[in-house]
Amino acid sequence: MQLEQPLSDKEFDDLDNFLLSERSPEGAMTMDTLHGYLTAIAIGPESIMPAEWLPRVWGEDGAAPKWKNPKEEQRIVNLIMRFMNEVLITFEVAPKEFEPLYVEHEVDGETLIDAEAWCWGFWEGMDLRPGAWDEIWDSEAGAMMRPIYLLGADEIEESELPEVEDPRLAHKLALDIEANLPAIHRFWLPRRKAAVETVRHEQPKVGRNDDCPCGSGKKFKKCCGAEQA
Repeated sequence: MQLEQPLSDKEFDDLDNFLLSERSPEGAMTMDTLHGYLTAIAIGPESIMPAEWLPRVWGEDGAAPKWKNPKEEQRIVNLIMRFMNEVLITFEVAPKEFEPLYVEHEVDGETLIDAEAWCWGFWEGMDLRPGAWDEIWDSEAGAMMRPIYLLGADEIEESELPEVEDPRLAHKLALDIEANLPAIHRFWLPRRKAAVETVRHEQPKVGRNDDCPCGSGKKFKKCCGAEQA
């Protein structure tokens, strides 16, 4: 894997500011949501090409940012790709040192973690391959996914609401997620499938009544087409 410098503070702020700016679509991810999204893609059951996951950064309605010029687009996309590279490299080199990009908030003078936006992003990443994640939910490791479900799913059971509505319980769930991520990564590592690219065959389709392309002089349906049938 190509090693690149992690984002500098200025680059991080530049990307953060762009995602929050009016030139980004209204549904664009914030930095913490983006980090959760990239984490799910990085450690999940299947490699996914940037051409598929990058458009979702700007929201689900397919809107694109209002770029000043191609140079700005290239720079912002490059920052996102390097942000992803940081996630990939950390899990490859030192997964136990991975730190989710949570935000903090004050509750009665106490600083607590708010991981909902990060988890929502992780859920969006899972949603790129929803069926592929079934294996971990159905395994003994499924319990490690529960905190992400509680904080990231669009809907949870009414009986589960007290676990996320209490800021201190939600703080504990965030800590549990951070502790569980290396094990979730280990679960998928031997099972992870490579990305599949669709290959277009430009060769024209041969009709059954056309001359066979093999050069036999027979109709396709009575030559190679008969063999295929």
